[in-house]
Amino acid sequence: MRKNLLVMTMVSVGAALASGCIGYERRSTLSPTITGSATLLGSWASSSAVTLPAPSTCTNFKWNVTEQTGNTASGTFNATCAGNLQVAGTANATLSGSTVTWNATASASVPDLPSCPITLSGTAELGVDSIRVPYSGDTCLGKVSGVEVLRKN
Repeated sequence: MRKNLLVMTMVSVGAALASGCIGYERRSTLSPTITGSATLLGSWASSSAVTLPAPSTCTNFKWNVTEQTGNTASGTFNATCAGNLQVAGTANATLSGSTVTWNATASASVPDLPSCPITLSGTAELGVDSIRVPYSGDTCLGKVSGVEVLRKN
């Protein structure tokens, strides 16, 4: 009887020690929604209907992100600002989590007038399939500001 008790104790201790060495590992095959600046690559455009902008706003944003390195991205940028200024230039961004700090440097043109420099900047919020882009900047017709929502094409 004593021998059986000793064997049962040893088996119990061995089982307890062995169970402490066995671990469970759970791995997910799903990647996070926002994985870094690679999520910015591609063409993005305003999701709102194209309308004639007010003198203090810009609309019809188009950003074609063609380059990315780590958390920075760049590409071409187009918009319509201050009524009828057709804006074309480049935009650069730095991604930190779901925050996109960006700036655009461009030229604006209106028929029968010389082109003029435009600068826009802001801190945007990257969503699952959109970017909410608050912006402010200067045009040759004055200051502009507003919010555009871009969707990936």
